[in-house]
Amino acid sequence: MKRRSLLRALLLSLSLIASTSISAADKRVLHVWKSLDTKALRLSSKAALIADEFGNRLYEKEADKSQPIASLTKLMTAMVVLDSNLDREQKITINKDDRDLMRLTGSRLRYGAKLTRRELVILALMSSENRAAAALARAHPGGSKAFVRDMNIKAKQLHMYNSRFADPAGLDANNVASASDIVRMVRAAATYPLIRKATTLRYLDVRPLKKYGPLRYVNTNRLLRNKNWNILTSKTGYINEAGRCLVMMVDINGSEMVMVFLNSYGKLTPFGDANRTRKWLRKGVKKTRSKNTEPTLLSLKRASD
Repeated sequence: MKRRSLLRALLLSLSLIASTSISAADKRVLHVWKSLDTKALRLSSKAALIADEFGNRLYEKEADKSQPIASLTKLMTAMVVLDSNLDREQKITINKDDRDLMRLTGSRLRYGAKLTRRELVILALMSSENRAAAALARAHPGGSKAFVRDMNIKAKQLHMYNSRFADPAGLDANNVASASDIVRMVRAAATYPLIRKATTLRYLDVRPLKKYGPLRYVNTNRLLRNKNWNILTSKTGYINEAGRCLVMMVDINGSEMVMVFLNSYGKLTPFGDANRTRKWLRKGVKKTRSKNTEPTLLSLKRASD
């Protein structure tokens, strides 16, 4: 695994240094993707981007347009919290400052509830708990305003130049990014073990109040219950201005893909788009394999290892 990670890092670095300096393996990977028929992939999301682990865009639709991203914002929130190196086991108490006064969304985290910083990160990511995200920002050095400032600083560090953050939960429609920026964000988020774990947990039981029993929170990504998927990192999001949103890093045929679906109308639309994309990718790789002209991605990885 370490050797594969080093290989990926090396290929990504080379592609950034000089686009003309492409390895033979990367060229063969590009050959596989060129066999994909982009016209055959019909997605309902108004914006989408499918990118492989080398940064190649396999499919794009308004990928560089900045638009509201709703709770996808919480991936940035989690990174800023973890970058602060604050005690993850420190308990944070939910109070009235953590209320959603913008959209008046509810929460099962009552005032006085106490959870560790680690638990709040998991709930913010896994079940998109808005009060958890607000409490994390409030407990940041300098408070919520300083936290949002650090979110925007982190975005610049990740070269997310079409992005802007206004609150930690994604409730503000001024949290905006392009699909191409979101690819950068999810790739960075996937380097944090806790984020990978939190976004792929199916459920978590917590005890925020001593008087009551455990509360079970479930993951908002229904595809985690589908055995056909190998999801490495994910996040969903929704507000009226953003529509339904979904971003995932997944393993398909031995390659780590990032899928971004933004501004979908129906509740299930981004999941449907994701399933259509997975079938499209697998069909393209299978078609290339049947021609016996070039190796598949999986065999390329093994040869490189």
